[in-house]
Amino acid sequence: MARQTSVTEADLEFMLIDENAKPKPLPYSLLEKITNGFSGAHIIGYGGSADVYEGFIGNHKIAVKRLRIPYQHEKEFSQEIECLMKVKHINVVRFIGYCSDTQGQAEKYEDNHVMADSQERLICFEFLPACLDKYIKDPSCSLEWRQRYQIINGVCQGLHQLHEHEILHLDLNPRNILLDDDMVPKISDFGISKCLKKNQGHFYTETISGTPIYMSPERGKHGPITTKSDLFSLGVTVIEIMTGNKENIDQATVEDVYAWDLGTQLLLGPTRYLLAASKFSMINH
Repeated sequence: MARQTSVTEADLEFMLIDENAKPKPLPYSLLEKITNGFSGAHIIGYGGSADVYEGFIGNHKIAVKRLRIPYQHEKEFSQEIECLMKVKHINVVRFIGYCSDTQGQAEKYEDNHVMADSQERLICFEFLPACLDKYIKDPSCSLEWRQRYQIINGVCQGLHQLHEHEILHLDLNPRNILLDDDMVPKISDFGISKCLKKNQGHFYTETISGTPIYMSPERGKHGPITTKSDLFSLGVTVIEIMTGNKENIDQATVEDVYAWDLGTQLLLGPTRYLLAASKFSMINH
């Protein structure tokens, strides 16, 4: 995936302004410059395998996700880009570009310095000022009921678009839902997402990854993983948005939701997602 790119700082600034600009490969030197050498002072978030930096381009900001140990996460890097390339929606974080590069780096080996290749894998997104998780946990950031509904509706719209493009998110939770200045929610972090083939419907995996409390039961039993896995995560997230608390969902509750959801298959569009989330919330109170 490594390739040379001639995108300049002016080009990148134009891409941030133009909503219709397509994602492009970006040079490592440019991303290094706009984050001040990936300074710790620019870190705005982190996960299990990456740090997220705030980059400055003119009067604009950009989020730069940098993998810590690229060679261990090459598959996840490729999968995330594949998913992001497939969908563009107001409720899905906007993908700006990526960098797949190898840098020469002097390393000390037996009292000598030798040149070693250092892999760099980075993904760039629109900068968003807030995370839903903060608004849920921080009493000073209380949400009105109208705002809660708008956020739930937006997440449902975004998730529907992902599923329309055969994308399973697999880690939907408040930490991965960002908010813009107008409190519009945008689904982010596609590091463990899965792009299905057309009409594939489900897949199996031996790897258990994600945020435990939001994971559907079949994820831990190596069962078939479908869009309903994301609906489980959506239900837990909706409960948390409404109550500010995570709920322990027992198996009987899960089966009730799943059985009810099967009866709504004829409903088209994101309405089905709102109904499923509402049902999930109601049977837990």
